[in-house]
Amino acid sequence: MELPVRFTSLVLAAGLLAVAVSTSSGQAAQSTAAPKPDPRVGLRAGLMNAAQAAWNLRLVAAAPKPAQFMNDSDPGDFGFLNSDLTFTGHYVIQGNFHGLQVWDIAKPAKPVLVTSYICPDAQNDVSVYRNLLFTSGEDFNGRLDCGTQGVQDTVSKDRMRGIRIFDISDITHPKPITVVQTCRGSHTHTLVTAPNDTANVYIYVSGGAPVRPASELAGCSALAPDKDPNSELFRIEVIQVPVAHPDQARVVSKPAILADLVEPHSHPEAAQDIARNDSIVAAARAQGAFIAKIRGNDRVVPTRVIDALLDGIVKARGNSGPPTAIDSAALRGAIQSLVDTLTKPTTPLGPGGTRPGPVQCHDITVYPAIGLAGGACAGYGVLLDIRDPANPRRLAAAADSNFAFWHSATFNNDGTKVLFTDEWGGGLAPKCRATDKPEWGADAIFTVSHDTLTFRSYYKIPAPQTPQENCVAHNGSLIPVPGRDLMVQGWYQGGVSVFDFTDAAHPREIAFFDRGPMDSTKLVGAGSWAGYWYNGYIVSSEIGRGLDVFELVPSGWLSQNEIDAAKLVHFDQLNVQDQPRLVWPPSFVVARAYLDQLARSNGLAAARIAAARNALAGAERQSGRGRKDALTQLATQLRGDAASAADRAKVLAVVGAVTDLANATR
Repeated sequence: MELPVRFTSLVLAAGLLAVAVSTSSGQAAQSTAAPKPDPRVGLRAGLMNAAQAAWNLRLVAAAPKPAQFMNDSDPGDFGFLNSDLTFTGHYVIQGNFHGLQVWDIAKPAKPVLVTSYICPDAQNDVSVYRNLLFTSGEDFNGRLDCGTQGVQDTVSKDRMRGIRIFDISDITHPKPITVVQTCRGSHTHTLVTAPNDTANVYIYVSGGAPVRPASELAGCSALAPDKDPNSELFRIEVIQVPVAHPDQARVVSKPAILADLVEPHSHPEAAQDIARNDSIVAAARAQGAFIAKIRGNDRVVPTRVIDALLDGIVKARGNSGPPTAIDSAALRGAIQSLVDTLTKPTTPLGPGGTRPGPVQCHDITVYPAIGLAGGACAGYGVLLDIRDPANPRRLAAAADSNFAFWHSATFNNDGTKVLFTDEWGGGLAPKCRATDKPEWGADAIFTVSHDTLTFRSYYKIPAPQTPQENCVAHNGSLIPVPGRDLMVQGWYQGGVSVFDFTDAAHPREIAFFDRGPMDSTKLVGAGSWAGYWYNGYIVSSEIGRGLDVFELVPSGWLSQNEIDAAKLVHFDQLNVQDQPRLVWPPSFVVARAYLDQLARSNGLAAARIAAARNALAGAERQSGRGRKDALTQLATQLRGDAASAADRAKVLAVVGAVTDLANATR
């Protein structure tokens, strides 16, 4: 989520359930037709009783937020939003702007809350490594002691903006170890495991807030790089964490991975958003609100920002009482100048008046097994070489005028594709309306070849959402079905979508779950922050409601064998942004999953598929030498079939799975 940190920095500068699921089959014989009309359209609003729609996906649990993480009078209170997830053992740790929640999901249908840890900060992004828990903080009110009273002073020794490290050896009682302060704070972070450096883990810090003053943290500089070579701009911060001594964690490098990029072109706001903003501004101006122009458009400065600025004016003149009319007049005269200072170019304009590109990344997904990372960096998607994890370097950068805010990234398992998401509207705006272009607020799928990114297509949920639902592409993960590129993804109040991007040019939705809006009269922030596959289930962080758990249902797009094969992939811990390579153990169900895919695509003659299934079943009934010989014979037969098959590569994948089984037979 893109927080309104620019305004925050001014504070311091200043009953209907529509379900359509297919029946179970391991033969991939069911219909592939999506339900029409789409049951997601027109769902009844509600907090915990909103109407639901599902296709090929079953909700098995919906655990509500604990009371201390819910503002009953305002369910969309920004200070209590759920955020990202990380997994360890049978626990899921859920970030929240008010702290952390730990759920026991040993019984996925009955999640049990085992820990609530109060620690207000934005946005409490989370990751784990063994017995260590890491959280992000960039709120100017975040405190080192996790107190709820905030930080009032512009410069304070009590402020925390960076990475917190906890010991979760006893997960019911997280113990603070240390804090690594950073110059920009940490909006998100990425835990990086290095194959050749098991003594350390690394943290890539993506900070979205302005640089803090050097008087609060020595060495911080917001000057342009041509004025200060140690500028924080255009960089990320890399923290090294010695696993044996996490208390010695420190920033070890600040690679300038965004240096020399220029501001990309992007699309304008949608016409209805411009009209809506104009109406809001007009009404606010009539009520005496503070208005400032940003990039040519009038915006209402939030009341909480104005209150804090007025409080600062009062303190500056040595008083402690309420602000006077003179104070308000002084701020009204200065507000545009403050905004201009904040939003002016950070470096001199380049040739032709070009502005510089993004000064920070929003999120980075690393794939250590292939030595690459995908950086979603506001105006660009970047490809990074991370073979030296402490010193990542940029290999390529892609811009797209249809993208407004590059938000997150996901590689496919063999690293030949990378998918970037566009969080147009910052996460708290409705960007899936019928009038919104399908390539705006969508995913962009690229193929990867060495240091080249090549655009292939967009993917966006096909069901229009209402103006009362914040909706745009957000966080997701791969589903470990062998032979396919499947992803589950949260779309805020657009729900959870599962789609296949094996064909990078033609992604296709194959399952979904959605609820009606939180409120039928106004937009209240809610929906799926992230949908992640973990050990057989999909777990979703519901921003306004709690924690959801789903399971896939067999359909014409996904067989029971494919689901069972996915369940063979087990993680002891999972940080989705530290993307692991998916590996399947030798299994009959993996071979059957490939055969189901061949049947679905007509990649091999039906008679040969039937013969292979029969031979596989016969081999499974045997043991020892008999099984090994039967499997070896089947692999030889399939290798011969591959020469004339419509999908030779998939037939050879079956050969590989059968050969693995033969080699594993004793």
